[in-house]
Parts: sequence; C-alpha cells; structure tokens
Amino acid sequence: MMNADKFAAGVIRLRWLILISTVVIVALIASGATSIGFSSNYRVFFSHDNEQLVAFETIQNTYSKSDNILMVIEPDDGNVFSKETLTAVKDLTEQSWQVPYSTRIDSITNYQHTEAEADDLLVNDLVEFPDEADLDKVIHVALNEPLLLRRLVSPEGHVTAVNITVQLPQVSESETPEVVAYTRNMAKAFEAKYPDLQVYMTGSVMLGNAFSEAAQKDMTNLMPIMMLVIIVTLYLLLRSFTATLATVFVILFSVITAVGLFGWLGWTLTGPTTSAPTIITTMAVADCVHILVSFLFNLRNGMPKAAAMQESVRINLSPVFITSVTTVLGFMTMNFSEVPPFRDLGNTVAMGVVAAFFLSIFFLPALMMVLPISAKKQARNKSQAMQNLATFVIGHRKGVLLGTGLLAVALFAAIPLNQINDEFIGYFKKSVEFRKDTDFVGDNL
Repeated sequence: MMNADKFAAGVIRLRWLILISTVVIVALIASGATSIGFSSNYRVFFSHDNEQLVAFETIQNTYSKSDNILMVIEPDDGNVFSKETLTAVKDLTEQSWQVPYSTRIDSITNYQHTEAEADDLLVNDLVEFPDEADLDKVIHVALNEPLLLRRLVSPEGHVTAVNITVQLPQVSESETPEVVAYTRNMAKAFEAKYPDLQVYMTGSVMLGNAFSEAAQKDMTNLMPIMMLVIIVTLYLLLRSFTATLATVFVILFSVITAVGLFGWLGWTLTGPTTSAPTIITTMAVADCVHILVSFLFNLRNGMPKAAAMQESVRINLSPVFITSVTTVLGFMTMNFSEVPPFRDLGNTVAMGVVAAFFLSIFFLPALMMVLPISAKKQARNKSQAMQNLATFVIGHRKGVLLGTGLLAVALFAAIPLNQINDEFIGYFKKSVEFRKDTDFVGDNL
C-alpha cells in the first residue's frame, strides 16, 4: 500500500515530465505505421510450413501459378446464344487480354472446338464470327461439352462467363487492387456499351481484394462511429468534459502505439488484424474509467485534486494491473493458432493493452492534474441507486447465485448448437458487392 502511495505521489509530482516523455515516445513509435502495407492475398491465412499450402505451392511451382476473375454475363432476354450476346461475349473476351498479368482467357466464343472433315481435324473458335454463327451448332456444343457446361455457360443458357486467368508476380501488394480496378472499369465500360447485359464478378482475385476492401472500409467507417459513441457515453456517465477528453487521448495513444509497433515489426495488415484497434479501445476505456470514476468520486466528496487522484491511483493500481496482465496473457495464447493473421491480432492487442495500462497509470493522472476540472457535488440519487443494488445483491445472495448459476447452465447447454463454418464467402454481408455477385454466380451458373 505504501509503495502504491509513493508511486501515485511520484506520478503527480512528475506530471510534466511524464506528459512530455509520453508524447515524444508515442510520436517515435507512431512513425513505424508509415511502413504498414495491406495484404489482399488469401495465402496469408496459412503458415509458410502449412502442409496444404506447401502442397498447393508445389503444384503451382511445378506447373504454373494462377488465380482468376470470373466475369458472368446475364442478358435481359435470358438467352446467351443470340447473335447480339455472342458478339458482346467475343468483344469482352478480346478486351480481357488487356487485364494486367492475364495469361489466359476462356469463354464460349473462343473455346477450341475440334471437328473432323474428311481425313482432317479442324480446330477453331466455337464462335469465330458471331453474325455468321450456326446458333444450333453452338448451342449443341456448349450444352454438351463438360468443359463448358456449368463452368462457362448455364444448362438453361441464360448466363455465360468469361474466365480471366492471371499470374500475379507476388512482388507487390498493389498487384491485386490493380487487376481488380482495371477489370471493374472494363466491366463498367462493357455494360455502358451493351446496356442489355449485366456483369457479375467473382473468383480468387476478387475474393482476396474483397477482404482488403471490407477491412479498410470497416476501419474508415466504424472507428469514427465507435469513438463518437464512446465519447458521448463517457460524458453522460462521467459528467466531465475533461475526463472524457483525457480518456480519448489515452485511447488514441494506445492504438497509435500498437499500430506503430506493428509497423516497426514489419507485419502486414490483414482482415483479422484490422479489428485490433477496436479491442484495444475497449480495454483502454476500461482502464481509464476505473481511475476516473474513483477520482471524480473523491473530488466531488471534497478531497483536494491531488489527493483525490493519488487515492484513485492507489486503490486502482492493483486491479488495473491484474486485469491488463490476464488480458495480455489471454491474447498471447492466440500465438498457438495455425492462422498467422490471428497470431498477429493477438500480439497487436497485447501490445495495445500494455500501452493502455501504462498510459492509464502514468499519462492519464498527469494529464488530469494539468487540465482544469470542476467538482460539482452530485445528487445522491446515483450513489443511492448503486447502494440499493449492492444491498439487494447481498440480501438476496442465495437467490442471485442460484439464478445466475441456472442461467450459466442453460447457456452452457446451448454450446453444441454452435456450428463450425469457415466459408470465406460467408465472411461478407449480403449487401457487399462481391458477396452478391458470388451468390448470383453460385445460384445461376
């Protein structure tokens, strides 16, 4: 207890040194964030020594490395075998050769159809000249050729596809976004040229890019919303603008520290790791609230500012430390995962939680001591409400224990209802363009 008192007194006494040192250290660490890249390669979900990945790459190294984009075309009239649609498919097939890193284009128009003529075997595009094509022959071949049916044309003949095989050099993380951006622009121009046709895009390249886009969109949209909710909630609960502002600083510095260290370690952002700031924010808020609630309570009960903060740090140092240590240990166990991004997530959150702990016991008290704060006495109804809750729990402890125990058993019994379902497509909401296009392709092709 005496050590905690001395520690709290030291933090208050050296507040300016702590504030300046914290800002300098966080700024230096933050510079590491400039080197962070975002990976849209689905291979990042497997360790380098993963047996399945090693076997897959062995096959690719032996033969060829390839990914694909599947562009599915749906005509408004529901017939892909009209001369107009075949002309459009042939046009898209030829344009697709301009897609960066494309190595092969497959469609019903350029399918190499072999037929005998006397003693000769003739190999030609199935649809070489759409205006002169024998539609009955095209339909017969397309709907009876296993390499085309349900791959590049539906059994009903209402949708068809152009498959673009790409071979990414895997030198830069910008390769996948480059391919996707070019293909989207090409599809947009195609739909403008042929307004009676709709294009849906899926494939391994689109999948990898969808993970990247979804994660970046979540970071851009959800973090500001979450911060706004936290700020409003903190202000309503603490009734102190200064305390709310100080908490926001701790949150930002905790996240910046974790992200900066992430960059200095040379790690690459993936879908799972983008959720780290959200988790770190939660822990930082919890640490701050522990200290601030006690501080404001002491202040509003007439204690001097320095004494109120010293007492708050003294009584909360041990609980905040224990909470932080157990949280760090919990997230560090994610290093046993076979999925590298989950290991990165656990380590990043652990670094952020450690940063939040030190910021909450050093930076937060120091900042609160230099910021102005009013100490209006609170009405007793709030304290009385908590007192009534405590009295109820203590007075009905057996009933509360029995009730929570039964609830826990009921929830435990529902565990077998959980299902393991690791379908990548299901990671995305049905409103996401990639999910909608992929579902359409799965239902129609």
